Amino acid sequence: MQKVGYIGLGLMGKSMARNLIKAGFPLVIHNRSRGAVDELIAEGAEAASTPAEVAAQVELIFTNLPDTPDVERVALGADGIIKGAHTGLVFVDHSTIKPAAARKIASNLGEKRVLALDAPVSGGDIGAREGTLSIMVGGPIEALNKAMPALLAMGKTVTHVGDSGAGQVAKAANQIMVAAQMVAMGELLVFARKAGVDPRKVVQAIKGGAAQCWTLDVKPPRLFAGNRNPGFKARMQLKDLKIILETANEYAIPLNSAGQHLRIFQEMIDQGEGELDNSAVVGVLERLAGVGILD
Repeated sequence: MQKVGYIGLGLMGKSMARNLIKAGFPLVIHNRSRGAVDELIAEGAEAASTPAEVAAQVELIFTNLPDTPDVERVALGADGIIKGAHTGLVFVDHSTIKPAAARKIASNLGEKRVLALDAPVSGGDIGAREGTLSIMVGGPIEALNKAMPALLAMGKTVTHVGDSGAGQVAKAANQIMVAAQMVAMGELLVFARKAGVDPRKVVQAIKGGAAQCWTLDVKPPRLFAGNRNPGFKARMQLKDLKIILETANEYAIPLNSAGQHLRIFQEMIDQGEGELDNSAVVGVLERLAGVGILD
């Protein structure tokens, strides 16, 4: 079985790395903070001190990091993956970053005979824990074939979207829809409450019809229980919306609603709520309407 590396053990990455261990892959890990490293060492992983050290030991290396500069540093920096590169290594990035950056990283690693895939995921912390993520992949099919057994330990569906950067374009498209759903859900909950109708019953009434979606199935029970913890952090949703708008600007694509959703999430972050779940954007709408969904 392939020896695998994983760098970035946050809310999603730790669960995904754990699923690799459960599937029997020998795993080498690296993370900025030590707590998650110690936890996974106790479950059978090995630790390395730098990304380069991880890369030198493995056939397949994954990253799951907050933003574009983090991935560029870990992949191409002074002690980055490129310094431990060797022929046959496959690099798979699960982060959500700019498509142009994914293409740049793939090109630079390709000069060292490393095959690269951009493979962002959707499904949240629940999908990461349960190994049911949707994984959207850009890059050479040869690399995907090598990575597929490990990917299937972490995800339920793996879709090859196209060449390098295509996975990130697909994830940006996914996040356009996610942001829209979170805002729309918040609006309908506040609308129902302000109009004097129980939003719980409204959700029950509409989620079996044309309004049905993952967001409406999963998020309202948490909000009605007073739980606005992540999940998927609102500050990461804002980061993704910025990537979407920057990429849209590169291609002269008008995205009017995505721009409005960015402004709503920016207001949420400005209120100090960036560590809450992205569904907690309902709080912005509650303040504007002067009513809480639990009132």
